[in-house]
Amino acid sequence: MKNFKLSALDLATVCKGQSARDAIDRTVEAAQYIERLGYERIWLAEHHNMEHIASSATAVLIGHVASKTERIRVGSGGIMLPNHAPLVVAEQFGTLETLYPGRIDLGLGRAPGTDQLTAMALRRNNLNTAFYFKDDVEALLGFFENNDPSEKVRAFPGEGSDVPLYILGSSTDSAHLAAALGLPYAFAAHFAPAMFAQAAEIYKKEFRPSKYLENPYLIVCVNVIAAEQVDEAQHLATSLFNMFAGIITNHRRPLSPPTEKVIYDGIPEIERAVYNMTACTFVGDPSSLAKDLTSFINSYDIDEIMTTNYIFDPEKRLRSFTLIKDALK
Repeated sequence: MKNFKLSALDLATVCKGQSARDAIDRTVEAAQYIERLGYERIWLAEHHNMEHIASSATAVLIGHVASKTERIRVGSGGIMLPNHAPLVVAEQFGTLETLYPGRIDLGLGRAPGTDQLTAMALRRNNLNTAFYFKDDVEALLGFFENNDPSEKVRAFPGEGSDVPLYILGSSTDSAHLAAALGLPYAFAAHFAPAMFAQAAEIYKKEFRPSKYLENPYLIVCVNVIAAEQVDEAQHLATSLFNMFAGIITNHRRPLSPPTEKVIYDGIPEIERAVYNMTACTFVGDPSSLAKDLTSFINSYDIDEIMTTNYIFDPEKRLRSFTLIKDALK
């Protein structure tokens, strides 16, 4: 198997019976744990108007997690750039890089990270900002790289900061952009697997070497539920599948304990919808995961696997990170 890196995505998901502070503490605990295991990075995702997600102020949370860890890279998976002025993002991440040098990543997405009504509130009724994603990415690069003191608008801190940018995608659009700019590309297969294969092919085929990268670098985020035994992993995975069912039916719930059967058992429409959203989900013991993930990585020439971990039990959640690491040694 090719050399690859292992990392994690976290949304500071609120568990049943717990608070947003508990969710943030759980994120910090995970970051500290996977740092000891040698994971490459932990990314935090920007979402808004979601009662059971505590990562809306993503840059603030990145700073908190970075302050509680020592070596692991901490970044955004991602900052939804159309929600923000590039100057503000440059200043925020320039500040983070100043505080935690060599440890900050900036993943950028074009989606709102929420519903359209909330997107209007974020973007002050200007929903056209998503059409300027490429321009905003280039503006952001300009703020970081500027060395012309005569520029009228500059980012302090930010200017001269070595903050690596990553383009995020859940369809093929951003694959073209990441390839054209010669930037690394991260695909959200953990919830939008349908176009992953096509997007990966586009990115690899169209990639243009740049001062940032000589060769394409592909990160793929997938759901992985690991346990000592396959049956236990399948049981733990019901928390994940039930959470997705709540998203699909617009009955969002906190992350809840596993159930004997998924809550949508026997409802074909929801079964199909959940399956379609979670097609890139790997559930099993270390032996089965080693086989399945190795095949997946080799099939798509993946450079880095980024795993989500929606396990309710805190000890089993941390143990899962270890088992995933063991499976992919």
